[in-house]
Amino acid sequence: MAPVAISPIKVGKIDDVQELRKAKSKIPERFVRDITERPTLATAALSSSLSSDIPIIDFSKLSKGNKDEVLSELLKLTAACEEWGFFQVINHGIDQSLLEQIEKVSNDFFMLPLAEKQKYPMAPGGVQGYGQAFVFSEDQKLDWCNMFALGVEPKFIRNPKLWPTKPGQFSETVEVYSSKIRKLCKSLLKYIAMTLGLKKDVFKEMFGVAVQALRMNYYPPCPRPDLVLGLSPHSDGSALTVLQERKCSSVGLQILKDNKWVSVQPIPNALVINIGDTIEVLTNGKYKSVEHRAVTHRQKDRLSIVTFYAPSYEIELGPLPELVDENNPCKYRRYNHGEYSKHYVTNKLQGKRTLDFAKIQTNNSNQNPT
Repeated sequence: MAPVAISPIKVGKIDDVQELRKAKSKIPERFVRDITERPTLATAALSSSLSSDIPIIDFSKLSKGNKDEVLSELLKLTAACEEWGFFQVINHGIDQSLLEQIEKVSNDFFMLPLAEKQKYPMAPGGVQGYGQAFVFSEDQKLDWCNMFALGVEPKFIRNPKLWPTKPGQFSETVEVYSSKIRKLCKSLLKYIAMTLGLKKDVFKEMFGVAVQALRMNYYPPCPRPDLVLGLSPHSDGSALTVLQERKCSSVGLQILKDNKWVSVQPIPNALVINIGDTIEVLTNGKYKSVEHRAVTHRQKDRLSIVTFYAPSYEIELGPLPELVDENNPCKYRRYNHGEYSKHYVTNKLQGKRTLDFAKIQTNNSNQNPT
């Protein structure tokens, strides 16, 4: 969500997918994926049996448990970060009423008339406002998704003109919700540091005034879910990403596990956490960011609220010295996080390719971290 000065970009016509759904229009060609990119029924059938394997972390045992409970949960968290890069957090301490309120104001915003939503437009090549992010050309394939994204913290990344006046209580709810998620991210990073044998406040001290952004994604039903993607495959540039999914949404999130797409079925009132590129770099590849995507459904819509939590733009990042040795040579160079953020938001979503920015190139394939 870095504030980036971008030269004029021609993105062509970007149809609003909710309007396409209302009009029962034929799916425009820009949304139809190449055959190799399309989700298949076989993929969905295969992944459904695996979704229950995604680790579940009981946050209350980490924060309030006895010594044995804390140790047991830390071992689960270690395995979740090493083997999956994704996990669900239950008993996280955020009131259910607040989760319901952020879902309500998010849904109410997307249900506003198009003209009202377009008062907060996402500029071509931009990442804040209403529209589609990560579009940089007129022939680029589009996602079957409407987005509304806001910079939240620190205050200088906000664009006040993009904070809507409708629905009522929108801004107030985002403020309260974001403060609770921020607190959760700080705590999770403390426990992740402990799983690595590091000082528990290492990330807090390193990150400075952490950057936080919020994106609401709405995926209307699609008449041909086999032809489109709700969101292109990518990893996140953040340290941590927190996803909340509206109850009764279609199952849409899929992660790439052992070269297979695995569907994630969120537990009611749980939050889905994933490791971002920043943690992969800091841990020298011990904990890897994971490629993920969204698929659509023929009858059901889906709403998700996603928070991205990352270091301050001024911070220099690289693998932590404690995680580099003779057996684990340095896989990533040091870089300025603001430069990486700019690189991330000015490139289309394309798997984990943006992380090439940080990799130390080597001819020895055995040292390739991915």
